Amino acid sequence: MLAWTPRRRYTCWHDRAVFHFLTALAAPGTDQSPRLRAAALTPRREASYRLASDHLGGLVEEAYQFAGHLVGGARGRRPRGRRRSVVRPTFHSYVLEGLKRGARMYVVDPRRTSSAAWAHGHLALDVGADVALANAMGREILDAGLENRAFIARATSGFEDYREAVAPWTLARAQQVTGVDAGLIRETAHAYARADRAQLCWTLGITEHHNAVDNVRSLINLALLTGHVGRYGSGLCPLRGQNNVQGGGDMGAIPNKLPGGYDLADDAVRTRFETAWGTTLSLDEGMHLSEMFEAMEAGTLRAVYCVGENPAESEADVVHARRMLTGLDHLVVQDIFRTATAELADVVLPSAADWCEYSGTVTSSERRVQRVRKALDPPGQARPDSEIFSDLAARLGYGWGSPTPEQVWDELRSLSLDWHHGMSYARLEAEGGLQWPCPAEDHPGSPTLHTRLWATDPDERGVPAPFAAVQHAGPVDELTDEFPLRLTTVRRLDSYNSGVQTGGYTSPLRRSEALCMDPTDGATLGVVDGERVCVSSRRGSVEAPVRFDPAARPGLAFITPHFSEQVDVNVLTNEEAWDPQSGTSEFKATAIRIDKLHASTRRVPIAGS
Repeated sequence: MLAWTPRRRYTCWHDRAVFHFLTALAAPGTDQSPRLRAAALTPRREASYRLASDHLGGLVEEAYQFAGHLVGGARGRRPRGRRRSVVRPTFHSYVLEGLKRGARMYVVDPRRTSSAAWAHGHLALDVGADVALANAMGREILDAGLENRAFIARATSGFEDYREAVAPWTLARAQQVTGVDAGLIRETAHAYARADRAQLCWTLGITEHHNAVDNVRSLINLALLTGHVGRYGSGLCPLRGQNNVQGGGDMGAIPNKLPGGYDLADDAVRTRFETAWGTTLSLDEGMHLSEMFEAMEAGTLRAVYCVGENPAESEADVVHARRMLTGLDHLVVQDIFRTATAELADVVLPSAADWCEYSGTVTSSERRVQRVRKALDPPGQARPDSEIFSDLAARLGYGWGSPTPEQVWDELRSLSLDWHHGMSYARLEAEGGLQWPCPAEDHPGSPTLHTRLWATDPDERGVPAPFAAVQHAGPVDELTDEFPLRLTTVRRLDSYNSGVQTGGYTSPLRRSEALCMDPTDGATLGVVDGERVCVSSRRGSVEAPVRFDPAARPGLAFITPHFSEQVDVNVLTNEEAWDPQSGTSEFKATAIRIDKLHASTRRVPIAGS
């Protein structure tokens, strides 16, 4: 195993959150396309581990672009996001300014979050009821005659199938299934449909479910129904924690895509890449992470090259994940930290931090490509990822040489003709970044997507945007008498995911890990605040102290994955329930029970005590 110089990094990252969707009414902003998955050789449902300033560069830009518009003239709403005050503190500050200027916000979240305190309405739905709520809103909009009929007829397809799919979802039925008051559902639907400008924002509370893509499509349906897409200030905004999650997907870190968003099955495009790369590309699509672990179990995947990922702590049903990783013939880990996964590896390749130790580009969630410039030499044996890949290619018999970051970028531009062709380093330097698509050197970039849907010329308008007739499907991990409580994973302001990049420093905000629950449930179970209990799911058990939290509600508990050494929460989560379209495991909906321990109770220490 290669040695590396231990080092501590001080970062501020964002993590999976319970937040479902946040509705802010009609503040001006830019329309956003769905974010793609992360930069890693093993395609990851969320993001490869990158450093904070890389993240901050795009996120602050994203905050200025999104929320600056909110401040500029807020008359409407912003839907379906997450608890931004914790997960997007910079962005949230601009949203608050927008609210002061007249924007309206509706928060859809099972928990009583701090964002909900600022909202005009809090739709505290049951975990996993997102499609039911969206379909009920769609039916109510149709019943009230608030749909944008001209836009639907001109720019969409599949409307009649959608109308039929939402027809059963009366407000009364939606209240029964979601737990949200029918009157509040009606109010939210009318506010969204009537708004001059409206945005639907969401994060992992929507996507970390077994029906993740259906959840997202249900929100797209609402945007198409009302025409809140393709216009400045109206759109669909998946909020992510790292700006280069977008860039990773753009570079082809998706099983069925090539760099530039091209489909692997497109013969003409594939030929262009084959000519440039001097090889023949397989038509077989790659595997997403959940499929990789299934292949490990089946014995068909025997070696893994893991770049910027820590599945030994971050995977659902992590006991199973660790068993699969240790059973491999060969495991290579390339990372900026010696992670728990690196401890299982046969070879560890220490990599440099991309935000300050080598140069390149990053892409924010608004598709803005920006330069990153080297400021420091990497410590110890750490090297830039591109150098490691090039040297590995040489060992395998391929002479890639030692290309500079600009040469790598220019190769991408020569192949990504629709998105990146017009983005030279010189233009990125001069203009401070450009938004794709930018197909030519004289193209200004594209601040808003999907504007074609409003074109009167059918040729310019192109292929209609399709509705999707999706139906409600509750969590796979059902509540029963044996497992009567719902557990969802969340994050804290000062920590990120499995704690690799944030666990090495202290914070005055930090408290020891605990299972947060409603005092009513505590009284029913006969447990007190601070008492250590046994928490069990259908996959395993962990011990955790109880903390009564006002954000919880009866039947719902939550916990973070930040400190597995205190509470190894992913022992409980469900790896077998994953979305067949995205591969994302259902982290947000675990059925649990809580049992008292016979040992003496212990209190949770409070920061500063």
